[in-house]
Amino acid sequence: MRKVYFILLVAVLMSPVANGAPLVVTQDREAGTISVFRSGESEPILTQNAREDFRPYVHPIVAPDGNGILTEHQPGHHPHQTGLYWGFKNVNERDYFHNPEGTHWRRVSATVLNPKTSDAYPDVEWRTVYDLLDEAGNAVMRDTQTWKMREEDDEYVLELTWNGEALTDITIGQEDYSPLFLRMPWTRDVNGEANNSMRDSNSGAEGKRAVWLDVGMQVEGRDADDGRAHIAIFDHPENRSFPQPWRVDYQLGVGPASSRLGAWDIPQGETAVYK
Repeated sequence: MRKVYFILLVAVLMSPVANGAPLVVTQDREAGTISVFRSGESEPILTQNAREDFRPYVHPIVAPDGNGILTEHQPGHHPHQTGLYWGFKNVNERDYFHNPEGTHWRRVSATVLNPKTSDAYPDVEWRTVYDLLDEAGNAVMRDTQTWKMREEDDEYVLELTWNGEALTDITIGQEDYSPLFLRMPWTRDVNGEANNSMRDSNSGAEGKRAVWLDVGMQVEGRDADDGRAHIAIFDHPENRSFPQPWRVDYQLGVGPASSRLGAWDIPQGETAVYK
């Protein structure tokens, strides 16, 4: 079993949260969504999309101070990019990164595991389970994503545990990017910058190994006083080949790219774990 740990931190710096209310989760099975709210508020601060015939993804994520949306769904220049999502570009030579449709993904279940934060349970928690399909529609891998979310001061903290169960012998091919990816609402004139723990910035961070990478962006709905909204992704010292290399494209789309490190196999019946 291979274990790789990714901890995601979504933060708006120096922007205090309105009330520190408990988080609650609701599920709309007809719409295929799991939504996180602050208790007493009517609009979600984060939505997990889990449709039957489309790759699961997180969008939108609302800035902790309420000013701006931090993710973008299917921009015209990259329609396969869906906020914050997981998808390998090469599984047995089939591309699940650029193909989020039902030809490649089939939902097994979507479940709320803990619907409300409390002193005893500081995180809300939910899980999606999907089968990755081959060209004949047969399941080759079972993709299980377990998400936890909490709010600390002026930040959201998301933790993702991914389990990939090989239903047949699997080879994850070497690629420049995948599996985890973040699309923020980039435009040509956006005030934004990516920086990593090695002090590399923007294209200088592309392909570089780093313990963490942060993207700051002046998204719509935030003025100069609000400042940039930030999303940071942290690697973990127990990772395979820690620290991981990173994808940083020219539109500030980013993600830890373990697929850069070469092809690796998951024998049938075994489960790979990334966290």
